[in-house]
Amino acid sequence: MNESKIRELDKALIEASKGIRVLKALAWPAGTEADFIKGWSCGNPRLPDVQIQGPNLSSNIEALDAIAAQADPGHPVGIFLRETAMSYADAGRMLESVGTPDFTRYSIQIYGRPDRQYKNQQVSPVDGAKFFLSVTDDLLGNPQFPTTVAKISDEDFAKWLRAEMDEFFTDDEVKVVLDPDMSSKALAGSKRIRLRAGAVFSQLDKDQLLHHEAFVHTATQLNGKKQKNLRSLGLGAPRTTRTQEGIAVLAELITGSIDISRLRRVALRVIAVTMALEGADFIEVFRFFLDAGQTVEESVRSTQRIFRSGDVHGGIVFTKDAVYLQGLIEVHTFMRLAIRDNRSNLIHSLFAGRLTLADSLRLDRMFESGWLIQPAYIPGWASDSMRLAAMMAYSAFMTNIQIDNLKLERAIEFEEELRMA
Repeated sequence: MNESKIRELDKALIEASKGIRVLKALAWPAGTEADFIKGWSCGNPRLPDVQIQGPNLSSNIEALDAIAAQADPGHPVGIFLRETAMSYADAGRMLESVGTPDFTRYSIQIYGRPDRQYKNQQVSPVDGAKFFLSVTDDLLGNPQFPTTVAKISDEDFAKWLRAEMDEFFTDDEVKVVLDPDMSSKALAGSKRIRLRAGAVFSQLDKDQLLHHEAFVHTATQLNGKKQKNLRSLGLGAPRTTRTQEGIAVLAELITGSIDISRLRRVALRVIAVTMALEGADFIEVFRFFLDAGQTVEESVRSTQRIFRSGDVHGGIVFTKDAVYLQGLIEVHTFMRLAIRDNRSNLIHSLFAGRLTLADSLRLDRMFESGWLIQPAYIPGWASDSMRLAAMMAYSAFMTNIQIDNLKLERAIEFEEELRMA
């Protein structure tokens, strides 16, 4: 695949993808969540009445299909262009199919199913979610684990985040803005990070949002935009979501920026998506989150994210919220293998743009040749291969320690056995 053809398709891909903005297109009307909470509080819960009009993206989809057809499937860059174009085209078809079974079909094609088993492992993300929940169930309500106190205002939080961003992104300006229409607390892009206006933040939110949103999502997109030979690496195609969220959640774990509530929230979303796929409606999923310990407000927001297709009756589901745990499992395993095989350069490459794990492998020789450049911004935990290798080696070893048949008193027994030896 020659340079001129790559430039032509790269430019066309950036242009054709512009109209496809998944989360924006699926946003619920303002006040919908408040109306549901009002009915719930009065003892008269009703399914939200949400009408979402799918956009007409036929011209974008046609252009993206043409790009995919022209990309060379035998060249690593050609594969990237083809897969990225197909990902955006599928996202476009998904948005045009809101409220229909095709919406879920395309959503699964892009983001996957949470109950799909990994080949050679005989385990699924649902199994992982159930494990995390069972391990943490006994900790809920334990007075030794005080709840996180949130008392930082949105304005104060934004001011702090701006200073942190300016220090890290030395060659780029990234704005922090308050947005009253957001369902999540934060959403990152290459030019700005949006925070939910009116939200109250905790000290833990500082670390979590900084390492997740800024140092992963914003950093990878900025790094991708700096690729002169392949600018579409800065797009953030839907197909990269699993890997992106996997890196971001792993960053929270490695930097100690995640707490039990956040970990459970990630696991609960996997179960909830599975429930909705099997036919549970909005109220049933809302009650699931509520029974799991979330507040009414948190439960509504969590449920709304899953039913962003506009159909609240169940079966037609936006499966994106299951990718956080899927991505974590896949990225952690990939990094362990990269370190085992002495290929830590693949980990660095993951930050050079919005890539999938497969992309980092296929494009490896393009990075080695210098045709693709290494990331300008990379968080400390990922830049130091020796530190990361130590963490991964420890993690691999500790998974071999079986604690099902152990109890705390074993520490006393072990000491006595040593004395008797």
